[in-house]
Amino acid sequence: MSSKQTYSVCFCCRRRFKLAAAEAPPEIKSLFGKYSDDNELMTASHLQKFMVEVQCQQNATEEEAQAIIDSLKHFHRKGLNLDAFFKYLFSDSNLPLLPSLGVHHDMNLPLSHYFIYTGHNSYLTGNQLSSDCSDIPIIKALERGVRVIELDIWPNASKDNIDVLHGRTLTTPVELIRCLNSIKEHAFVASEYPVVITLEDHLTPDLQAKVAKMVAQTFGEILFSPGSEALKEFPSPESLKRRIIISTKPPKEYLEAKDKVDDPQQEKASGDNPKHRKVSGDDEAWGKEVPSLKGGTIADYKDNEDEENFDGEEDLDEGDKSSHHNEASEYRRLIAIHAGKPKGGITECLKVDPEKVTRLSLSEQQLEKAAMTYGKEIVRFTQRNILRVYPKGTRIDSSNYNPLIGWMHGAQMVAFNMQGYGRSLWLMYGMFKANGGCGYVKKPDFLLKNGPNGEIFDPKAKLPVKTTLKVTVYMGEGWYYDFEHTHFDQYSPPDFYTRVGIAGVPDDTVMRRTKAIEDNWVPSWNETFEFPLTVPELALLRIEVHEYDMSEKDDFGGQSCLPVWELRSGIRAVPLYSRKGDKYNTVKLLMRFEFY
Repeated sequence: MSSKQTYSVCFCCRRRFKLAAAEAPPEIKSLFGKYSDDNELMTASHLQKFMVEVQCQQNATEEEAQAIIDSLKHFHRKGLNLDAFFKYLFSDSNLPLLPSLGVHHDMNLPLSHYFIYTGHNSYLTGNQLSSDCSDIPIIKALERGVRVIELDIWPNASKDNIDVLHGRTLTTPVELIRCLNSIKEHAFVASEYPVVITLEDHLTPDLQAKVAKMVAQTFGEILFSPGSEALKEFPSPESLKRRIIISTKPPKEYLEAKDKVDDPQQEKASGDNPKHRKVSGDDEAWGKEVPSLKGGTIADYKDNEDEENFDGEEDLDEGDKSSHHNEASEYRRLIAIHAGKPKGGITECLKVDPEKVTRLSLSEQQLEKAAMTYGKEIVRFTQRNILRVYPKGTRIDSSNYNPLIGWMHGAQMVAFNMQGYGRSLWLMYGMFKANGGCGYVKKPDFLLKNGPNGEIFDPKAKLPVKTTLKVTVYMGEGWYYDFEHTHFDQYSPPDFYTRVGIAGVPDDTVMRRTKAIEDNWVPSWNETFEFPLTVPELALLRIEVHEYDMSEKDDFGGQSCLPVWELRSGIRAVPLYSRKGDKYNTVKLLMRFEFY
């Protein structure tokens, strides 16, 4: 990094700024003094003591400490000086989540015991009305670890084959066989745990039979087909490793369904071309704030952006409502996870049948409405059965909702539009960083088992604080290397600040922010925040960096979202990601996490 940086003020004037080098924060210097010898060296025994007492790595050995010392290129083989210690703390070997932990949840429980990484309309490249359909977003989702792929299947123009598209819209189709082949090729690139394909079927029985043959030939022995009868209990992810599972309504469900219009999305606003919209609906520089489950948004001093109107028409039941007069037996035998909505309203939908398990789909609005009265019944249903939640029909820009509304009620498949970006999607990324990023996260025990007196978890109940997470934001670096020097400000170095907070149950949800550090590529904040948590098992730590701008919208400088229950205590280097979820090369924050 050069010592000076020049910015143009006008055609004849320039401003020069001294560039600050990254320097250990005062608390780091103090800790180094405490855990080093008289020669200002941190030996292996000192480092091991630091790892146990500060980093809470109770099993750390002196040999591990020596390996860290040996891995750092510096002049003192016997120990770390302050610069080397600071370099270690800010390195990729000191991350907030332990990469070597890998898959560590019990994977031998029924599928209904896990949150599952789920996509919605997985074939769309952009908005819900006029974007192209392709296998590319399916491949990208699978490579990110998504385990549930949704395909809407329709007859092609000549009615003799099957296309994938968002029906009754301007979306351009892609052939089903292409999507199936791409799923087969990429299903287990990121995770070897099972991939579920949910089919929204709009086919005649003869085309259903064609789908059955196509699916069977494409996947062969890796297809899990238990037979035409509904399962009494779902198998486990472990038993279904590297298997493909089909989930849809059995053919007879369509015969019994009412003849309704498929989707309010077919009504296209006049004069509005969705192809020219941003995919995510992030019309603000920061993107829309995650909708609060208390109503309104999760706001700090500046977040007063208008939220979407949630009073729109309730989404209709998904799936084709045309009459199917014959059942394709081959097609029925493909279906491992039976889906459907019983007649009689939400109370009938939430009844638990001890003889079979099923999948129920509700829109985000339907779930919000049902949760007001039937919260505990939803939790009971999801102990054995699978609940899929999908975005409301008015999200034509492929935006998303607050996933906590599903997770806090035990919903396994919280379906998201993966082709966009924005704060809600960052929460989804954060949740599925847990359990080694395998796409399956075991639900907390309180969502799976009743209490000692048979009581079911009540998502609306006021609960005591279980633990408090104390977060210290020391400093950040890396923007100078990953961005052009005028990216944030034409006339001076950036004025960075950090937003940090919790996404979780309503009582735990909050956002805070640091002060802005002016004209500095290496901002040092040294601010501490405390977050009392009533349900830490569902809490996600949200981290965002922005660049303050008095005259325009603040610029985005990076984000990360981390599952609190897997957060490592101590001082950690937190890599930041772009708005699209791609990791920056060098941008990271130095932070400390303490639980008490």
